[in-house]
Amino acid sequence: MQVILIQDVNNLGGTNELVTVKNGYGRNYLIPSKLAIEASPSNLKMLQEKLKQQAKKEAKLLAELNSVIAVLQNGALKIGAKTGTTGKIFGSVTSVQIARAIKEQKGYEIDRRRITILDEIKELGNYKAKIDFGNGNETEIELEVIAE
Repeated sequence: MQVILIQDVNNLGGTNELVTVKNGYGRNYLIPSKLAIEASPSNLKMLQEKLKQQAKKEAKLLAELNSVIAVLQNGALKIGAKTGTTGKIFGSVTSVQIARAIKEQKGYEIDRRRITILDEIKELGNYKAKIDFGNGNETEIELEVIAE
């Protein structure tokens, strides 16, 4: 018996997936528990339509993400830090400061937990940080640490 899963089911499959199961398992457990629906021709058409719409949404989100990445990579991000006379920073630059600088200079609000600083920033100069947007989409941005 073929069924379309409505929810993720352990050891069977994910949402909107067409799977083949034994008749009793499908009729007595999956369908009454609202975990799956029968794979009738009309339900298969609905599934195909859902998958098309989902693909369109993902393509739109990917296009928006690429435009954000292009803006972030355009020019170095300037971060002000208090320094001593030798150019050493009091403390260090954190992901919170980088997120605030992105919001002020580039106009995008990015969660600080998505930002990874590649080098430890202890003095003035140019550095790199990585932003992970999820699903394998990540970018490196340049940081220019200047004295306040």
